[in-house]
Amino acid sequence: MTKSILITGCSSGIGYDAAHGLRARGWRVFASCRKEDDCLRLRDEGFESHRIDYEDEASITEGLAETLAATGGTLDAVFNNGAYAIPGAVEDLPRGALRQIFEANFFGVHDLTRQVIPVMRNQGHGRIIQCSSVLGFAALRYRGAYNATKFAMEGLTDTLRLEMHGTGIHITLIEPGPITTKIRKNSQKPFEKWVKWKKSARRNEYENSFLPRLYDETGTPDTFELPPSAVTAKLVHALESNRPKPRYYVTTPTYIMGIAKRLLPTRGLDWLARRA
Repeated sequence: MTKSILITGCSSGIGYDAAHGLRARGWRVFASCRKEDDCLRLRDEGFESHRIDYEDEASITEGLAETLAATGGTLDAVFNNGAYAIPGAVEDLPRGALRQIFEANFFGVHDLTRQVIPVMRNQGHGRIIQCSSVLGFAALRYRGAYNATKFAMEGLTDTLRLEMHGTGIHITLIEPGPITTKIRKNSQKPFEKWVKWKKSARRNEYENSFLPRLYDETGTPDTFELPPSAVTAKLVHALESNRPKPRYYVTTPTYIMGIAKRLLPTRGLDWLARRA
């Protein structure tokens, strides 16, 4: 019997690779995107694709309803992957910026998760997999908004995993480090909208180091950067293993920071993070 999965954020990067990788393994993939144009493109590629924008509550309900109508009311798995970043120093992030990014990276994920749990309870099984990040447990400078949403996701997901024990619904976190995606390019407009860097006390830091990196068009990969298929490989295990892990590390930096978090005192961890 073909298993079904709903994946968010499939326009490119991790979600796009996951959709193709799982379809190749025989999964029925519902590849959702935030924009209808991207959904149309995926439909042309043979996917069932419904619009889900985490910042649009109605689209979450409607996208899930369309998915369930296609499956006859069942769904084996959800991969909450959609997210974006608003880079900038914490002191330069206005309240509205944090409110907006939490709607997309946290509240929308929670909303979809809550709506799918009754479906999985009714069928007696399911897998909910959240795409977090190494930045979900280890902070780095100028990533405060993204750090905050992923830290929140990890706390809520750990709690959900405890509460779902014994229900047949498995809850898993995937924690990638640097992956080849468009997240840096996609963060340029949110940065320009929210961060008034020219008026910042850190203007020199923005000009000398931050902006050249943010707008780097050379395509030079980060140290230890891996392709999205590295995430898909861990996703496959989380979906198909009889005993999925609570969390999966992806990339060397995630393993390094995971070990450092356990072994180093806070000052030592700060020293390491300042050099990342």
